[in-house]
Amino acid sequence: MNALVIAAALAAAPVSSGTPISLAQARAEGRQNVNAIQSLLDVAIADEDVKLSRSALLPQISLDASAGKIWFGRRQEFTTVPDPANPGQFIRNAVETPSTSTQNYDLGMSLTQIIYDRARWKQLEQSGVVRDAQKGQAQEEADTSELEAIRRFFTLYRTQATLEVLKATVERSEQQVERAQALFQAGRMGRNEEITAQVNLGTDRINYTAMLGQLVSDQAQLAVWLARPGTEALTAEDPGVLTTEPPPAPSVNEALASARANRPLLRTLELRIRAAELQRSIARSEYLPRLVAQGLYNRGGPDASLVFTEPRLQNRFSAAIGLSWDLFTGLSTGASSRRAEADMRKAQLNLEQAAREIEGEVRAAHRTLETQLEAARLAAQNAEAAAQGLKVQEERFRAGAGSTLEVRDAQLSLTRAELALLENRIDVEIARYSLLRAMGALSPGESK
Repeated sequence: MNALVIAAALAAAPVSSGTPISLAQARAEGRQNVNAIQSLLDVAIADEDVKLSRSALLPQISLDASAGKIWFGRRQEFTTVPDPANPGQFIRNAVETPSTSTQNYDLGMSLTQIIYDRARWKQLEQSGVVRDAQKGQAQEEADTSELEAIRRFFTLYRTQATLEVLKATVERSEQQVERAQALFQAGRMGRNEEITAQVNLGTDRINYTAMLGQLVSDQAQLAVWLARPGTEALTAEDPGVLTTEPPPAPSVNEALASARANRPLLRTLELRIRAAELQRSIARSEYLPRLVAQGLYNRGGPDASLVFTEPRLQNRFSAAIGLSWDLFTGLSTGASSRRAEADMRKAQLNLEQAAREIEGEVRAAHRTLETQLEAARLAAQNAEAAAQGLKVQEERFRAGAGSTLEVRDAQLSLTRAELALLENRIDVEIARYSLLRAMGALSPGESK
């Protein structure tokens, strides 16, 4: 029995009692994890911020209308009139007027357009850069969510396959009990061999039952991460990795080159540096003047019919171009500029540190994959040797030359070897996807 035959036996999934899910489904749904969706919502918010920044540069039109009444109480007013007694001179007469009221109606429209405001243009550019950076962050979060979905999928599948290994161990123990009983009845072995075989069978059944609890836990962990009900029992479909030889790892230089070119985080941090540079330009824009054009159309009068139904009357137009220049702002412009420069330097340091960390992450992931590949190869050899050892001990037991203890040791060796093969082979896949994640190549093509 070679290693692939043993792996094929391990790949058989337990009887499905829940909703089947494939690795491709888990990956796709993992990218729609709550954390990933929240990042996409941040992208949507950033996109609206771009529109808000653009709106300040578009014409601003407003329409105003009002209707009211003004009441005046009794008051005394002074008028200047010629003095009849002294030609060429004037006198002031006091006139008392009764209380009065007057109606007031107004209808107007105003148009404002920014002609030149460097800060507004830079804010628009900055909001676009921030949006693009948020897209990169969303991609980074989606990759993280997908990798976690992959890890939880393989954890569930490993538990399912472990149950199959333990189930096979139980079946072998049952067969051993039958052999021991037959040999005892034939008078070829003592009663203790049968009792020992029954104890071993009970132990194997306990191990199998205990693993069922782990299965439920792994099902819940995967379902919750995929935003499914936590009560949904998922069954991981066979991804086919246990029946095939794992391909070799790429070279570490190829992995590093891919990470530098494709990792979304690096692009995101580069854009944040650009956003900080634009913030400095926004701050320095306070040194420059601003030009604004404004037009105003207004109708007003004491009678509603004149204002609202007589377009030839009560019209007033005005237009102006305004220049605003802050000559001294209490030294706030310089402080804002220096603060933006500090933020820009911080963004540069974050990029440099992230680049170093990603290089270390890639190197560690690459080494882990190589280690797991070698461990899986050795585990396959051990499983093959353990299977041959059990076969020898079973033949000796049937011939009456061996003991239940020797068969049990061979069974345990095979079980441990099968579990080690299963563990290492799945660890190879998790390590491979972890390396792809570090390289920025987890989801190529359209999903990017």
